[in-house]
Amino acid sequence: MSGTPPAAGYARRLGLFDATMLVIGGIVGAGIFLNPAVVAQRVPTPGLALGVWVLGGIVALAGALCFAELGARKPFAGGGYVYLRDAFGPLPAFLYGWTQLLVINSGGIAAVAVTFARYVTALGGWPTASSTPIAVGAIVFLSGVNYFGIRPGAIVQNVFTVLKMLALAGLIVAGFVLAAPAVTVAAPPAELGPAGVVRAIGVALIPVLFAYGGWQSTNFVAEELRHPTRDLPRALVLGVIGVVVTYVLANAVYLRVLGLDGLAASSAPAFDVMERLAGRTGSTAITVGIIISTFGFLNLAVLASPRVYQAMAADGAFVRAAARLHPRHHVPSTALVIQAAWAILLLSTKTYEQLLDYVVFADWIFFGLVGATVVYLRIREGDADLAFRTPGYPWVPVFFVATAGFTVVSTVVSNVGDAALGALLMAAGIPAFLIWRARERRRSQEHGS
Repeated sequence: MSGTPPAAGYARRLGLFDATMLVIGGIVGAGIFLNPAVVAQRVPTPGLALGVWVLGGIVALAGALCFAELGARKPFAGGGYVYLRDAFGPLPAFLYGWTQLLVINSGGIAAVAVTFARYVTALGGWPTASSTPIAVGAIVFLSGVNYFGIRPGAIVQNVFTVLKMLALAGLIVAGFVLAAPAVTVAAPPAELGPAGVVRAIGVALIPVLFAYGGWQSTNFVAEELRHPTRDLPRALVLGVIGVVVTYVLANAVYLRVLGLDGLAASSAPAFDVMERLAGRTGSTAITVGIIISTFGFLNLAVLASPRVYQAMAADGAFVRAAARLHPRHHVPSTALVIQAAWAILLLSTKTYEQLLDYVVFADWIFFGLVGATVVYLRIREGDADLAFRTPGYPWVPVFFVATAGFTVVSTVVSNVGDAALGALLMAAGIPAFLIWRARERRRSQEHGS
């Protein structure tokens, strides 16, 4: 791979507050408003339901500490792609970027845009058919905002992250101040035994970790932070801790107001809580909060991942034009357009949901691999010059990698068919990699001659 740098460099225009808002905004989407119901369906007691969210928060913090060291060691655009490339070579790095573009990020953009649009149409009382053009419009609008530079995208992110956290704060305060604890009469939970408890935690942890995911996206824009080796680790730690506290408190409110059985039966826990506490006003307020949250999350997804595709293209592993940065706005404008077009295609053909089901486990395969690079790079390159070192090394990276492996196994066991198809989608990246590599070699030979 050539590693040719873009002609125009990235602009360092982000500070600590911006980076922290990116971390929080990359985590908090629709998951905290919906996924607690799925968790409640999979565990037998309220304590275990809350405990899974605490455990998920510990895993997220362990991962953030690993990514903080990696970001301090290699403060370059592309995040996980760069770490995998420099540690394990171009093929694992390419497969990471391949799955990000093909499904994980582009499919996620489509899914979140549809969720945003559905809540908008519900609030406005519009026909459900209008959700598709609204979703497409949101993708086009935010891609346009981010086309004009990292600063406009960061301003949108800052505003919507603050608003979404205020919405969650309102939910938490209302739940503890206005609500009496739920009174439920339920049969004693069945004795699961140690093996049953582990299985329950495993399947419940999947939606929890999905809700906690996204903090790694800030590493994609490391090259646009003014002081990346200082501010990126701080932003990751501050952002993840803030979200963990918020998520645990929100789940405590869900359980306090609805009880475990009520939470398990709810299709929209936040909506049900606010409707019970404040009637139509409360349900309308939380609907607006979800709209704000999903829009902010969508902006982060649109903003961050094109840096991965730009890094791939600079290595000769993607469309050559995607390596260029806009000469005035200093963003990967071609990669941004490619991402938007692919996400809109997935949305319009309604294939994104099925594709996401196929590769949801792939995200944690790559989390585990990137976590392993912390240990590998420590051994190979040392840590004398690092501005940030993962506390509890090597046990924190080992814990994170082990949890990633456990999550992958739990996901596969829960749906072997989807996992097999997802593995095939990932494997399809191998011939694509070989094709790009052969093209790059031919290009190098032509230029050399």
